[in-house]
Amino acid sequence: MRPRLPVSVPHPSDCRVAVAAREAALGDHLESLCLALGYQVVRGETLDDVRELLGAGDLDVAIVDALLLGQEPGRTVRELAGPEEAPGLLVVAPPEEPSSAFAWLEHGAMDILHRPPHPAEVRMRVEQAIATRDMGVHLASLEDAITERSRRSFTTRSLVTHSPAMRELADTLDRVARMRTTVLILGESGSGKELVARALHFRSPRLGGPFIAINCAALPPHLIESELFGHERGAFTGAVSRRAGKFELAHNGTLFLDEVGETDLPTQAKLLRVLEHQEFMRVGGSRPVRVDVRLVAATNADLERLVREGRFRDDLYYRLKVVTLRVPPLRERVEDIPELAETFLASICRANHLRPRRLTSAAIDALCRYPWPGNVRELINTLEAIVVAAPTETIDREHLPANIQAGTTGLPASPRLLVGRTLRDIEAEAIRATLLQVGGSRTEAARVLGIGLRTIRRKIRELGLDREIPPRPGRPARRRNGGGNDRERSP
Repeated sequence: MRPRLPVSVPHPSDCRVAVAAREAALGDHLESLCLALGYQVVRGETLDDVRELLGAGDLDVAIVDALLLGQEPGRTVRELAGPEEAPGLLVVAPPEEPSSAFAWLEHGAMDILHRPPHPAEVRMRVEQAIATRDMGVHLASLEDAITERSRRSFTTRSLVTHSPAMRELADTLDRVARMRTTVLILGESGSGKELVARALHFRSPRLGGPFIAINCAALPPHLIESELFGHERGAFTGAVSRRAGKFELAHNGTLFLDEVGETDLPTQAKLLRVLEHQEFMRVGGSRPVRVDVRLVAATNADLERLVREGRFRDDLYYRLKVVTLRVPPLRERVEDIPELAETFLASICRANHLRPRRLTSAAIDALCRYPWPGNVRELINTLEAIVVAAPTETIDREHLPANIQAGTTGLPASPRLLVGRTLRDIEAEAIRATLLQVGGSRTEAARVLGIGLRTIRRKIRELGLDREIPPRPGRPARRRNGGGNDRERSP
C-alpha cells in the first residue's frame, strides 16, 4: 500500500470521476460508492468511451475495469495515463492477476483497486490519486517556499529603521503581520513596497508557506486573468494543459499584487470574489477552486481618484484598504541612507566577486542631500554604476554622478515656468524631459515619474510623443497590431 501524501493543496469543491466497467453490476457499484463520497460521476462501458471521457479534459480521476484494457493492457494503460494533463488512472484488477497489476503500475497507472472494491479503499485511492496528480502542479509553489525561507533572515534585517517614519512603519507591520487581514501598501515607485510585503509575510504565521509576487502593470489585460487564476486545457489557443495560477501557487501563503491600480475592471471583479469567498474559477473551468491565501496589494497610484473616475471599483478599494501601510520615500528617511548605501554596496560587491568598497563621509553626505526621485531603486542602480566605473576601493564624492554631487535631479522645477500653461502641456514637458534624460527608455521613465509602464505608454501616444522620442535604440518598439512582447527587451 502506498503511503498517503501529507500535502495540503487546493482542490475543486467536488471531484469529477469517470467510471468505466464491462459489467454493469461493477459499474453500478463503483458509481454508487463515488456518489456516496460526494464525487461527480460520469459513466463509460467501452474503451472508446474511456478515451472520449479522457479527451474532454475535465476529469480528476478515471476508474477503469481491467477487462476493458484489451489484448495489450500495458500499452493501453500507457496510452491512457501518458499525457501530462491526464487524470489519475485507477485500474480495477481481478485478484487472480497480481503480476499484471504490477505491470500496469509500471506503465503509468496511479494505483490498483481490488475487486470487489471496498468503500474505504475507493476513497483512499481516489484521494491519493488527486494529491499525487496535483503535486506536480504545486512543485513551483514548494520551490518558492524553500527559496523564500532561505532569504528570511536577510529580508527581515533589510528593513532599515533609523528614521522615525520607518520605525513607525515597522511597529505597525509587526502588529498587522499576526493577523490574516488584507493589507494595502502605498508608496512611490522604488520605495520598497515589495520588501515591506515580504517582511509582512515572514513575520506572520504563514512564513512556512510560499510568497508569490506578481506585477500587474507588467502584464497585458488579456493575460493577467490566466496568470492570477490559471487555466484549463483548451481554454484558449495554446492552452495545451492545465496550468495553476498565482492564487493556487500561493495556497497557505501570501500573494503580493504590485501595481494593483493597473488592473482592469473585469479582473477587479474577480479579485473581489476571491477576497470575499476564497475561491475562484480557472479560465475555461467549470468548478470553483478553493484556496487559503492572504492578499497584500501595493500601488503608487491614487486609488481614491481612480475610484472617482470609475477606473477602480469602490467595493474592491474598501476591501483592500482594511489595513493601509505607507512606505515613506527615501527623501523622508534620510537617516536610513547611510546604512542602506553600505548594505547595498556590500551586496553588489559580493554579487560581482569584488573586494569590499567603502564610502567616504563626504560621499555619504552627498548621498544624504540628494532628493532621490527614484527612491531606493535609484540608490541601488547608482551604487552599481559607481562600482563599475570606479576602480578604487574607496568611493569618494568625486566618484558620484554630477547631479548627486550637486544635490539636484536635473529636471526643471521652477514655479515661474508653470504659470499660464495647461496641465496637458506641463505633463507633456515632464514626460518629454524624463524620456530625454533616460535615453528614451519607457520603463526607466515610468520608474522616475512614479507611474505604471502601461500608463506612460498610453500618455506618450495621447500626447504625440511616440514619434518625437522613439524607444531606446536597440530595443524594438511595441507592436500596436498583433502579438509581440509588451515589455521592453534588454539589448
